[in-house]
Formats: sequence, C-alpha cells, structure tokens
Amino acid sequence: MDVVIDRVAGLDVRRDTVVAAVRVGGRGGGRRGEVRTFATTGAGLTRLAGWLSEQRVSLVGMESTGVYWKPVFHLLEDRFECWLLNATHVRNVPGRKTDVADAAWISDLVAHGLVRASFVPPKPQRDLRDLTRARRIVVEEKTREIQRLEKLMQDAGVKLTSVASKLLGVSGRAILEKMIEGEQSLEYLADQARGRLRSKIPQLQEALAGTFRSGHHGFLAAQLLARIDLCDEQIDELDHRIEVMIAPFRETVDRIRTITGVGEVTATVLLAEVGLDMSRFPTAGHLASWAGICPGNNTSGGKRLSGRTRHGNKWLRTALTEAAHAAARSKDTYLASHHAQVRGRRGVLKAIGATRHDILIAYWHIIANKTVYQDLGGDWHARRRRDPERRRKNLVGELEKLGYTVTITPAA
Repeated sequence: MDVVIDRVAGLDVRRDTVVAAVRVGGRGGGRRGEVRTFATTGAGLTRLAGWLSEQRVSLVGMESTGVYWKPVFHLLEDRFECWLLNATHVRNVPGRKTDVADAAWISDLVAHGLVRASFVPPKPQRDLRDLTRARRIVVEEKTREIQRLEKLMQDAGVKLTSVASKLLGVSGRAILEKMIEGEQSLEYLADQARGRLRSKIPQLQEALAGTFRSGHHGFLAAQLLARIDLCDEQIDELDHRIEVMIAPFRETVDRIRTITGVGEVTATVLLAEVGLDMSRFPTAGHLASWAGICPGNNTSGGKRLSGRTRHGNKWLRTALTEAAHAAARSKDTYLASHHAQVRGRRGVLKAIGATRHDILIAYWHIIANKTVYQDLGGDWHARRRRDPERRRKNLVGELEKLGYTVTITPAA
C-alpha cells in the first residue's frame, strides 16, 4: 500500500502517559522510527513536542480518549498539523492491544491515509463551547433541585402545584418562604398569592393544609432554595460572559434567530457547536451527517437494514430538539406544517427528528449564504400537491411503471 504522508507520528494518550510512535515512509511502505513514552504533565508534553520536531514530523494523529487528548492536542496544534481520530475508526486487530502497538497502528493508518480527521473547532469557538455547555449543566442542575423541592412538598402533603402552575413562581416563592419561617396560618399563607392566583385562595388553603414542619421540612426546603438561587446567579454570570463573547457576531446570531423555534440560547449553542466556517461541511447534508441528525446508511445484500441515527453531538442534538418542539407549536409556519405531516405518518419522534433536520439545514444555508430564514408558509405542502406540473409528472411516472409509453398532447 502506498504511503501518502512521509513523516507522521501516532500518539496513544492515557491519563498519565502518552506513547508516541514515529513512522517514516520507506521503500515498499516499510516502517522506520522509534517509540517513546512521555508524561502528560506540561513539562512532559513540552519534551514530546521537542522530540517530534527533531524527528521532522509533519502530521500527528491521536485517538480521542475521553478528555485526556485535549491538553496534548492543545499544546501540539500550534506547531504541528494534528488529527483527532474517532476511536471507532482506529480499532486494531483483537489480541494485539498494547500502548506501543496502538501508537504504531495509528501512525500506520495516518501515513497510508486510511482515516479522516475529526472536526476540532478553533480556540475561540472551543471557549464559547465551554461556556454554553457549562450553562446547560447548571440549568439541568437547577431543574433537578426544583424537582427535589417538589418531592419534599409532596412528602409534607403540600399540594401547591395542584393549584399554582409553577412551584417557584412569585406566589409560590412567597408562600414557601413564609412556611420556612414557621408561619402556619392557612389564611395568611394563601393571602400571599399574587395576580390571577388570588382567585383561587380557597383552593390554596386546602392545598396548603399538609403536615409541613418548619423544623424539618423547612430546613431542607431552605437548603434547596439556596442551591436554586446559586444556580440562578451562575446562569446570569454565564449569560453575561457568553454575551460578551458573541458580541462581534451579534448580526449573525440575529440572522440565526430568524429560524422558527430558534431563540437566543439555541442560536448561541448552534454557533458554539457548529461554528461559522461552512467550508468544513461542503453541503448541508454533510453537516446533518456530522451532527447525527439524519438517517443512517446501512444496506447489505440489497436490503436496507436499520437506519437509526448515530449519536452525534449530544449538546447540539439537545438544543435542536428543544427548538423543534418550539417550532412544532408555532402557527402557520412551514416547520409546523412539516412536523404535522410527518407526525401523522410516522409518529411524534420521527416528526421531531425531521424538524431538527430542517432547522440544521436552514442554519447551514444562513451561514453559508449570509442570508436570513425565509419561511415557505404553512400551506406549502398543500400548494405543492396542487401543482399541475408536479401532478402530471407523478401520473406519467405511474403509467410508465405499468409498462406504458406515455405521450402527452395538450388539449386545444
């Protein structure tokens, strides 16, 4: 097999050590070079970079091992062309797995051009990713704390959410704080209601008549509220940092937000996870395939097997799923119409998957063509079905499938 790249290095990265195998293309594709082991500390990685420079390596390939690859990649990317390789694509022959063998195997694959590099965004985009992902984690943690608080209220027989729509709305928060302070008067507690909830004061009094004890339940509820407030503070800080980072791209974010169902948070996640360089994705289909937002291609023996989607980018998939649900609830839009059409034939999950795909395709066109989203309208599918030219082609195709040769002459 021909050697595509002459001087390469394969790295097998572990938590404490990294094994580097240098491969130099020889006659007949032979392997020459040596293997060394370095520590993954800052000093050890600096020695690794110096040794690779001495070996005149032009390309470094490494397997994506958890988060351990990141410090190695970040230190080497400024001095060498680095390829991050999918672990599924670099599996070795079973029974021959050692750190040295893995490093040599990676160098062979890279030298012969048998693997492709994974998408690793530039540093500013990676920083934005860290912030948006941290925000998602804090939001999910806040949700878990609210669920724990609701569980505590149910344990105490307080059915506040049976009357109020939110446990921690303005009224719910005021009632909870008074209960934590030790207030036991149901009339006084129910009188803390605000807005439209005041019309349900009698129902509130019944819902609050539980076995809530300020010394026990109040103590636990106060701790949960403190953690929820801390999450709110962290979310505000992260939102501020994210706003500062995307300020140079505010016009682009506003164009992304023109997609039905895409708000500020989702637009920022799309920017962080996909980026603005669409040259990495030649077509919108390439982007959907990379993100795992399209059916899999699995055919054998002329039969199409399971077409389930790949895992893809979970952070991107979560944001697109939320946007798809919002788009499905919109009125008189193409995305809502398409969602309803697919849902009637394939079910809700397939419909959400199709809507996710539509949103991601729209994102590619907005970034690649520097345009805004143009909705086709809620009646687009009906107009498409009524198109005379399309109907003519469908009918002619049906007749040709039955073995007829069709010649169409327009009526006088």
